[in-house]
Amino acid sequence: MPSPSPVSSETISLWFHEAEEARVAGRLDTAQALLDRIIVHDSAHAGALYARGLVALALDQLPLAQRWIERAVEVEPQPPFFDMLCLIQIKLRMFASLVQTARAGLAHQPDSLALHYYLGAALQLQGRADEAAPVYRRLIELAPDYAQAHANLGVVVKDLGSLSEAERHIRQAMALDPANRGARASLSQVLLAAGRYEEAWPYFEDRRVNFVDANGQRAEEVPQLPLPQWRGERPAFPGSAHGPAAGGARLLVLPEQGHGDSLQFVRYLPLALERFAQVGYICPPPLRRLYEESLCARWPGLVMLDDVMPNLSRWDWQCPLMSLPLAFGTRLDTIPATRYLCAEPQRAANWRAKLEALPQPDLPRVGVAWAGGHSGLTEDGARSLNSAQLAPLFASVPVRWISLQKADNLAKRPGAAAKPYLVDWMDDVEDFADTAAMIDNLDLVISVDTSVAHLAAAMGKPVWLLNRFAGCWRWLRDRDDSPWYPAVRLFTQSQRGNWAEVLERVADELKQRYPLGTSYRSFVR
Repeated sequence: MPSPSPVSSETISLWFHEAEEARVAGRLDTAQALLDRIIVHDSAHAGALYARGLVALALDQLPLAQRWIERAVEVEPQPPFFDMLCLIQIKLRMFASLVQTARAGLAHQPDSLALHYYLGAALQLQGRADEAAPVYRRLIELAPDYAQAHANLGVVVKDLGSLSEAERHIRQAMALDPANRGARASLSQVLLAAGRYEEAWPYFEDRRVNFVDANGQRAEEVPQLPLPQWRGERPAFPGSAHGPAAGGARLLVLPEQGHGDSLQFVRYLPLALERFAQVGYICPPPLRRLYEESLCARWPGLVMLDDVMPNLSRWDWQCPLMSLPLAFGTRLDTIPATRYLCAEPQRAANWRAKLEALPQPDLPRVGVAWAGGHSGLTEDGARSLNSAQLAPLFASVPVRWISLQKADNLAKRPGAAAKPYLVDWMDDVEDFADTAAMIDNLDLVISVDTSVAHLAAAMGKPVWLLNRFAGCWRWLRDRDDSPWYPAVRLFTQSQRGNWAEVLERVADELKQRYPLGTSYRSFVR
């Protein structure tokens, strides 16, 4: 193929000026054509390569934008090129590449605020809090009033175990940027973990700002509804001077977050019936049969609704499910902690028959779940194990191990090392009502922090929770029990990421609970 005819540098400069004018004006096709012409004649024109990446970014062609700007960096490693490459990589969730880019950029511009921020964020999003903390601290040295750096450092040091330092930095972020709702949400997590519920619940109202979906993308805000939010006041029909007698109004409860959150907070629905004539919950389908059998059958005023927005004219008030603790003024000593979920008797009997048909039916039955859902979340990696890590535990204790693990990817299914010890019927489980029926026949459930633990605990079943270091706020800190679930016992990591010592403690406790040679089921009968 013949080489292009030589073009003067003045001509290339003119084309580049025209291309930039077109790009800034939004005439992307014109800009792209001019930039491509420049690159044909001068493949090392760093400005054109970079601008070509910006055009691709504007067209939402993120992988292509990354390739163009990488070429610009190779030709001329300018700080703005690194900044933009980091931005693109964070959009692509290429956090490992982002760390490399930010560090390479800092070698050229050691005091870059943007590159320090991107580096800290990339490390944080990979769960590398111990590495992210010094990066944010250096950023704050360079820019003491950088509000988001304080907010992010607060979250990081919370994950490293220091609630007091976390609170200090997050409050500093809020002082610097009072409109930062994400910082308010983060503060609520710190206060809740410290058991300071009365302070925490108002800040917890901003929680959705920090919610992410199963892929780690920021979740959409709940649309504003033309109904007042119930915050604990005497319910009445909105707009009425006096309203009906207490209990005459109707409350619509909105779903939030994951199934574990729903399982924890539906305990408040029967309590709401003490204030309202009817309470409707927009129910996730996998939970509906369980809730209808456990709750609606006992409290006829409770209604489970389809998982779509209902006709709002039938309702007088609304409340997000996780705002009910605020409405009830929940403190540590007023958590409604009685058993509130149960299995349908015939379904439980069907599972019992299957279990009793197994060899050695007298063996203690221990259910186990080793991984959470939402594999795209950083928190899921921290809270989850793989089945191979549990295989030595399975081999060391003579019990009947029953899998309660539903897998959102193949890596969470039982592996070869664990399969010989497990009874795994979870492919036959359709929803949480089935899971509850199976749990009803178990003696103990051992689970990581996931929905199975909430379900079993809400049924009053003994639960040993495998809890990550500085884990979720709901398990508090420095205790092995839970005010939310009297049947829960916490086995918390003493060091970040160290599941081995947790499993050793669990094995020791199991051996004491179920000693060798005990014909347990005949014993307890």
